[in-house]
Amino acid sequence: MTILLALSRLIDALNERIGRLVYWLVLAAVVISAGNASVRYIFHTSSNGWLEVQWYLFSGVFLLASGYTLLRNEHIRIDVIVSRFSERTLTWIDIIGTVLFLLPMSLVIMYLAWPMFMDSWMRNEMSSDAGGLIRWPVKLLVPVGFALLSLQGISELIKRIAFLMGLIPNPAPKKVDAELELIQEIQQEQQAAKQH
Repeated sequence: MTILLALSRLIDALNERIGRLVYWLVLAAVVISAGNASVRYIFHTSSNGWLEVQWYLFSGVFLLASGYTLLRNEHIRIDVIVSRFSERTLTWIDIIGTVLFLLPMSLVIMYLAWPMFMDSWMRNEMSSDAGGLIRWPVKLLVPVGFALLSLQGISELIKRIAFLMGLIPNPAPKKVDAELELIQEIQQEQQAAKQH
């Protein structure tokens, strides 16, 4: 298990570094979007190339940060349901979800996206819009993004199993829901008021 935990740390470090680089893609997308809108309204002109750069950056942020998001345990969960389970139950749900859904889906999408990228690259596919960009770089983002998500899924699986074995602390502790905490606090105050 020591070797697997070392592998998990390497995967975590990779997705952490990529996630931090993606922050810059968000900034670039905002600057380009604002610049594009300003040019369009001030000079009444636009460029399909700049519009596609925005689309490429958005795709890069979404796809390349998916592993980072999983690392940070920030994917969507249904808090009302999740808050009722113990940490061990949640860990088992994560393991089953990773094995049955996350990894198969990620690997299938990665497998299916690779030939589309290769075809685009071999043909040097261009946008059909006037002044548009080449398409293969954005098509490469799909298999790369899902590869990063798959790797992080493996890392999370290793960490969850290690937690169940008692080797590490919970890698995804329950988040404190501020609203739930406030409701509980109000209920406690009401019960204390009734007792007095």
